[in-house]
Amino acid sequence: MVDLERRVCCMCGDVGFFDKLFHCSKYCSSYYKEQADPIKICDWCQCEARNRTGAKHGLNGGSSKRSYRSEYSSAHQIKQQEVNKITTSSSIPPVTDKGKTGVPSPRPATRRYKLLKDVMYKLWRFISYQRRSLCSLKVTPEDLDNQVLVEGSGCSRTAILNRPPSLNALTTHMGVRLQKLYKNWEEDPNIGFVMMKGSGRAFCAGGDIVSLYHLRKRGSPDAVREFFWNLYSFIYLLGTYLKPHVAILNGVTMGGGTGVSIPGTFRVATDRTIFATPETIIGFHPDAGASFNLSHLPGRLGEYLGLTGLKLSGAEMLACGLATHYIRSEEVPVMEQQLKKLLTDDPSVVESTLEKCAEVAHPEKTGVIRRFDLLDKCFGHDTVEEIIDSLETEASRKKDIWCTTTLRRLKETSPLSLKVALRSIREGRFQTLDQCLIREYRMSLQGIIGKSSGNFCEGVRARLIDKDEAPKWDPPSLEKVSEDMVDNYFSALTPSEPDLDLPIKLRESI
Repeated sequence: MVDLERRVCCMCGDVGFFDKLFHCSKYCSSYYKEQADPIKICDWCQCEARNRTGAKHGLNGGSSKRSYRSEYSSAHQIKQQEVNKITTSSSIPPVTDKGKTGVPSPRPATRRYKLLKDVMYKLWRFISYQRRSLCSLKVTPEDLDNQVLVEGSGCSRTAILNRPPSLNALTTHMGVRLQKLYKNWEEDPNIGFVMMKGSGRAFCAGGDIVSLYHLRKRGSPDAVREFFWNLYSFIYLLGTYLKPHVAILNGVTMGGGTGVSIPGTFRVATDRTIFATPETIIGFHPDAGASFNLSHLPGRLGEYLGLTGLKLSGAEMLACGLATHYIRSEEVPVMEQQLKKLLTDDPSVVESTLEKCAEVAHPEKTGVIRRFDLLDKCFGHDTVEEIIDSLETEASRKKDIWCTTTLRRLKETSPLSLKVALRSIREGRFQTLDQCLIREYRMSLQGIIGKSSGNFCEGVRARLIDKDEAPKWDPPSLEKVSEDMVDNYFSALTPSEPDLDLPIKLRESI
């Protein structure tokens, strides 16, 4: 009795399920299309096979996929009489020439099967994204503790961002938990200083923008508000924290990951550190305090990083002041052990320990840190159009690869985001951290659930969902970006929309 549920292709050994249209033509057809013999289709698993009148498939209690694969590993070279011999013992009706009655006819390898394959693949991808959309920024309470782990030793406490599969991307509950932990640690007299690090190969890749994308698509504006409210509130808490804070940036540190580290007392970069604020390439703006952090960098480096989203190494972070110390990644565990032995809340003692572990860093000679004069010359202009014109002039005059790369990146970026980012960084140069966060909160809501949200959705779709790398920006060019569009990005969603409420008076009075 033939098992209709599970079958094994006699040619390549793949397991097929009759009721699921499984076929293994990817392997078989690649071989048989080169042969002179006519190609026919297996009636059970749709596998293309060479001029055979039947196929031996798996039976109940028969050989496994692996045994069939080894038994027929050279089946493509079996002579026709050997194939016929196998066929006589098969319980499947023989496939004969078309026109004879009582037996199934061989079906040619038409476009229909390729079409089915494409449809099934697209359906699988759609279902995968729908499943991802069900995982919003809100998770179950049982998962909360696992997203932010805690280590305690002596006078120190360590918060560990723990979402390695998503590069420790931040969720709403992570923001809530971090606030709760840090407030408790600040009030505890037995705790002298606090550390933060990430699990796996990243410190933190920023906010979970894919989940934000799905929240926007599902029409959940309150969940988006909650995410930014909690994240920005924690960043302000960190920026006004009363105890020494050490952020160990041993890996990817991007977007919101820079926001939950740079405001602290000490930032330790390593040879594995990758810093970037790449929000403009997804149609958003540098947020999470980026307009404050970038605007206080030397020269026009902040404008360059905010507009292009290009990366810095750990050594470059140290050179420009984004990091306070640099250490080799293999020495990080030793440094952590030295810090955990400290029984102090004195920042100078913590700094002294970091200095003993730190090393001298040497940025690359071709890196952006060596180009401050060129940065000031090109990115010191008042408008994005003038910045691009200046870069084009330098690129044609010097034939500089750096200028060409920077230009290409700017032209791939959302035109509206470029103008918004430039204005945001320029305003941040004259604002405090709390003022920047309050403004960025308005901008983030506009950029995701407001009138300007189309570019964010399109950017995430093109870069992270469909990954076609072909976003259709609106407006499509800088010339079509009006001042009203930029002004709208900086305004509240509605006149009654509340601003981010930070405990400014309370924190500044401590």
